Amino acid sequence: MYATINALTDRILAGEQIAESEALDLCDVTGTSLYTLFGAASRIKERFVGNDVFLCSIINAKSGRCPENCSFCAQSAHHKTAAPVYPLVDEERIVSCAKEAEQNGSSCYGIITSGTSIGKGDELARVCRSVERIRRETGITPSCSLGIIDYETATALKKAGVETYHHNLETSRSFFPSVCTTHDYEQDVETVQVAKRAGLKVCCGGIFGLGENARQRVELALTLRELAVDSVPLNFLNPIEGTRLAGASNITPMECLHTIALFRFILPDRKISVCGGREQNLRDLQSWMFLAGASGTMVGNYLTTTGRAPEQDWQMLTDLELDVAKCCE
Repeated sequence: MYATINALTDRILAGEQIAESEALDLCDVTGTSLYTLFGAASRIKERFVGNDVFLCSIINAKSGRCPENCSFCAQSAHHKTAAPVYPLVDEERIVSCAKEAEQNGSSCYGIITSGTSIGKGDELARVCRSVERIRRETGITPSCSLGIIDYETATALKKAGVETYHHNLETSRSFFPSVCTTHDYEQDVETVQVAKRAGLKVCCGGIFGLGENARQRVELALTLRELAVDSVPLNFLNPIEGTRLAGASNITPMECLHTIALFRFILPDRKISVCGGREQNLRDLQSWMFLAGASGTMVGNYLTTTGRAPEQDWQMLTDLELDVAKCCE
């Protein structure tokens, strides 16, 4: 396996793409060979995206009452959880959180709303006004995650100053019906394509530990490669009481790292960030995410759960002697 990993690494460093069968072979790496895989993924990351770490932050700008039935989501109206429920917050709140995110070192700030899609009236107008102010009043780059959108909405966001649209596929096409049945996978794919057509960059990834297998993780990575997304957030399930996956324990720290490395092999020149669930799933191995090929992480709180204090993440980066990227390019 050591020879296989090195051979694939050399080909990727030379600009080639690995095939699905080769990616599946990497899923079989076990034992101490995993350390070889992590080191190779780190080499690939350094070659294509450098060693600077990209930090991002988000605001849960509208929470709860989502009509979708995603198995992991605390904000789904199909679940009974303790997640907060409130309408779209005002401009001042969105902008002040952007300023706080910038102070914490983030170069990208995501405005995220629950629900299938954003309302085209006051809601969309409020988001656009907030983005315009963030552009004027801060140096942070605004992004949005407003659910399934059409071209008209995408162009309005682009005009307001949004640089990146975030929309996760969550999992592979083949496993998606086990996660969500209230909308079709192709609607998510189409949203990615619409955003790209409007001139927006796209941040698109998924969540792992839902019960998917290794082949389905490869399937998701290959779909993201086919869609040519710009950045890839990797989340790991933090089971929430009241959801369908409450009490689930489907992924280990080493499996998380294995997944990060796998995505780096398939998507060598993309920004790959580790976001939700890293504290619970990586535990004492959080710093290893960068050694396994990740190039970024989320700082601060998540949608309905709390993250670590930013100071802890800065200390981790200092201990690793890694620099923080000044912009999200």
